Amino acid sequence: MALPQFHFLLLLALISLLSISSSSSTTTIHELLRSHGLPPGLLPNSVKSYTLSDTGLLEVYLDQPCLTKFDTMAFYDSVVKANLTYRSLSGVQGLSQEELFLWLPVVDILVDDPKSGLILFDIGLAHKQLSLSLFEDPRDCKSDQGVLMKNARKKKGLFEAQR
Repeated sequence: MALPQFHFLLLLALISLLSISSSSSTTTIHELLRSHGLPPGLLPNSVKSYTLSDTGLLEVYLDQPCLTKFDTMAFYDSVVKANLTYRSLSGVQGLSQEELFLWLPVVDILVDDPKSGLILFDIGLAHKQLSLSLFEDPRDCKSDQGVLMKNARKKKGLFEAQR
C-alpha cells in the first residue's frame, strides 16, 4: 500500500514542478522588468517574445522596428539586447534616443536609487536622468516607416555635397 501512495505523491510533485516551470515561462517582459527592479514601460507593448539566458543576456523581439516618445523620441529595433541585472540593463543594443536632432544609442539604463524617482540613461556622450514615472506603463510603438533611413540618407547626401 505504501508503494502506490509514494508513486502518487511523486506524480503530484512532478505535476506541480511542471506547472511552476510553465507559469514562469509565461511571464511577460514587463513583469520580468518589474521583478528586476526596472519599470515595465522601458519596452513597448509590441514585444512579441523574449529570451533570458542563464548569464543574464536578455533578447527582446518586437513585431517590427518602431518609434515611441518619452521625453524625446525613442527608436526600438526589431531586436533589443541587453544584460539584465537587478535595476540595470547594460550593454544595450537596438535602442536609440533622439537628442538635439541626432539619434544616439542607449548604452546602459540604471535605477540607482528607486526612492529618488529617477532613472539614468547612458547615451554614450552623456548621462540623462529621467523621471521613473515616464516608464510606469508600456507605450504603444508606431512603425518608423523609414523615418530613420530617410534622415540617414539626407545626412549622407549633405556630407557628400561638402566633399
